[in-house]
Amino acid sequence: MLSRYLSVATMALIVLATNVSEAVHPPSALTRPIAGETSSGCLASGNGYLRARIRGALNLDINWTNAEIECEGGARPDGSGIRVSFAGPKSSDGRRVRMVFGVGSAAEGIAGKALPTNLTVIFEGEKRLFATRGEDKCTVDQLQQERVGDPGSPDRSYRVIARGFCVAPASAIDGDERIVVTRFDFAGRVTFEATNQLPAEPATPAPSTV
Repeated sequence: MLSRYLSVATMALIVLATNVSEAVHPPSALTRPIAGETSSGCLASGNGYLRARIRGALNLDINWTNAEIECEGGARPDGSGIRVSFAGPKSSDGRRVRMVFGVGSAAEGIAGKALPTNLTVIFEGEKRLFATRGEDKCTVDQLQQERVGDPGSPDRSYRVIARGFCVAPASAIDGDERIVVTRFDFAGRVTFEATNQLPAEPATPAPSTV
């Protein structure tokens, strides 16, 4: 599934990374659209976005609106939080920027504050990937979740709104370049599969009357 997003060369760089699992293991729920969503744009409601200020080896001011981006997300494989991915507009030569936020300690449907965050920034088509390689460099200082999609679906989907910042750089996987995402704001989506639900606790047996 990852080959849909990254070139073979970029994949090779990721395999060499030690702490960029946010980009390497997208949850299977990401491949299935939310009921009522189309393949074009981020959210069917039209209110998805990503804004970010990047400084360092590259200087970018990102301001992507709903129709320009693809967004997806779900639970982290180890259940330690959520992961949200945004892919920006694709240029005529196939290049584009993808940003992946791994928000630690975030729980399904629950608002949060001061959440440690891992960040990966991928420049698709350019063989460039930057990663913080840990959750101590970026923080989501405010997180909200709003239920969306078909209430009858076994999977549960949410519009996730967040804002945050980084205090230390993300480093290039194959070199000495660094970038700092000094601030970011986004609204995307996460989908929790039915299999992510915790098993029900066994019923307590009634005391014996014998």
